[in-house]
Amino acid sequence: MRVGFGYDVHQLVEDRKLIIGGIEIPFEKGLLGHSDADVLIHAIMDSILGALALGDIGKHFPDTDMKYKDISSIYLLSQVFKLINEEGYDIGNIDATIVAQRPKLAPYIEDMRARIADTLHTPIDNINIKATTTEWLGFVGREEGISSYSVCLLQKKIIDMR
Repeated sequence: MRVGFGYDVHQLVEDRKLIIGGIEIPFEKGLLGHSDADVLIHAIMDSILGALALGDIGKHFPDTDMKYKDISSIYLLSQVFKLINEEGYDIGNIDATIVAQRPKLAPYIEDMRARIADTLHTPIDNINIKATTTEWLGFVGREEGISSYSVCLLQKKIIDMR
């Protein structure tokens, strides 16, 4: 088994879509970034890459490369899934937390879980997502940005030699 941890943060700005967990969420602001700035997916990718000891998303998908400009983070997660397979692992589980003062994310969490589970070819029961606020404290509380944390467990594939 291998464990990885991921963290990401993006600034909230006007004139951007808010994409979290591969789901577009109606809100007056979106997250600023080179890709679609999906803070949850970025944290999940970093936790997976950490478990595989393969660096971070900046190493694999640098923001200096224009081919990743405005790219879907769900697509990038599908590329990370290929690395999981190449290294001979399966998702054990992922536990992630989104930290946002607004908008309320509870109505979107099940859709996020389903989208991520589908992309990682794992049962939805292996994906847990929580959302919390900072009770109006710090940059998140001032609604300047959104952050996310993720922990993942990878398990070596079991090969039946019968």
